[in-house]
Amino acid sequence: MKKAISLTILMVVGLALFSGCASAPPLRTEASTSEISAAEEAGAAKVPQASLHLQMAKEELELAEGLSAKGEKKRAASMLLRAEADAELAVALSRGDAEKSEARAAIERVHQLRQDNP
Repeated sequence: MKKAISLTILMVVGLALFSGCASAPPLRTEASTSEISAAEEAGAAKVPQASLHLQMAKEELELAEGLSAKGEKKRAASMLLRAEADAELAVALSRGDAEKSEARAAIERVHQLRQDNP
């Protein structure tokens, strides 16, 4: 009788552990995919350095999804953070390039105004 009860308890505990592993939370890619989209919208593909980081972010996101599928959740989460950081950098580089272009255009307008109005 004790053996049957012990075996039942062992089975319940084992089942609880097994179901806990099976219900691991899915990989949360929203922040990374959102940041990648923001980089694309900021024109990262047109800025060489930004384009490099955008491509790295996309590759890291893909790698994170593969790691997650293999059950390597910690490595997948770490790779997602890298993807998000690279995408954020691509956004910043894109915006910086746009701001430089605007500054150059403003300087050019000032030079033109000076020439037109001596």
